Amino acid sequence: MLGSDVMRVGEEAGHEMTGFARSELDIGDVTAVGEALAEVGPGAVINCAAWTDVDGAEDHPDEALAVNGAGAGNVAAAAARVQAMVIHPSSDYVFDGSRAEGYVESDAVGPLSSYGRSKLEGERQVAAANEHHFIVRSSWLFGIAGRNFVDTMLRLSEDMEQVVVVRDQIGCPTYTGHLAEGLVRLLDGEFYGIHHMAGGGRCSWYEFAVEIFRQAGSSCQVMSSTSDMLDRKAPRPPFSVLLSEREHPIELPPWEEGLAAYLKERSEVPTS
Repeated sequence: MLGSDVMRVGEEAGHEMTGFARSELDIGDVTAVGEALAEVGPGAVINCAAWTDVDGAEDHPDEALAVNGAGAGNVAAAAARVQAMVIHPSSDYVFDGSRAEGYVESDAVGPLSSYGRSKLEGERQVAAANEHHFIVRSSWLFGIAGRNFVDTMLRLSEDMEQVVVVRDQIGCPTYTGHLAEGLVRLLDGEFYGIHHMAGGGRCSWYEFAVEIFRQAGSSCQVMSSTSDMLDRKAPRPPFSVLLSEREHPIELPPWEEGLAAYLKERSEVPTS
């Protein structure tokens, strides 16, 4: 989902892009990663590969850690060997969500879930393996090339008059097209380290769903619930709004604009 937008945005910005699908390169295979980057000889590597099944990571913590932790480290180390910088997307789930004012880059981490712990381990391995690194925490991603909350809501609305969505998780929905633009902008600078980069503003999943149906012109109604009522396997941070303390942060458009751009793009995709 993110990788396809990074490829498109990078090419539009004039960069020569080489992409690897999951079937072409397993980032858990340290030898294959090293050989692939040695052959391409890139100036920068953007690692969009990740284990993204949050609840599944509770049942398969080792597998999630192998991708999000060791796999991320493999990519960063291989990039260092060819003298390339590495851009590594991470997650708001590295925080416990207990800070009512949101999180800046230097705030203490404390993941609640196996997924969050795997993403934090990836951050640590990337930083240790390549001094020329950008660790970019984002949140609640949605884009045209993958499964996401917006697509799920719209598909449910085709057969249901009501959906139930939690109101006690607050974050920053982020359109991958906008995030990709932010990631590509990092290639032009050397402000290495941790960056927070998410859709502007904040909302709950409930408010997000309401806006999805409003913009889509759907009559489907949204009923609210609490997280404990849905009994999800992995705990989520209740308030994971990402802010930045950087002097000149890369700011993404408001999440509502990202949603509008996504819905427009989705409407233009041919249906079979």
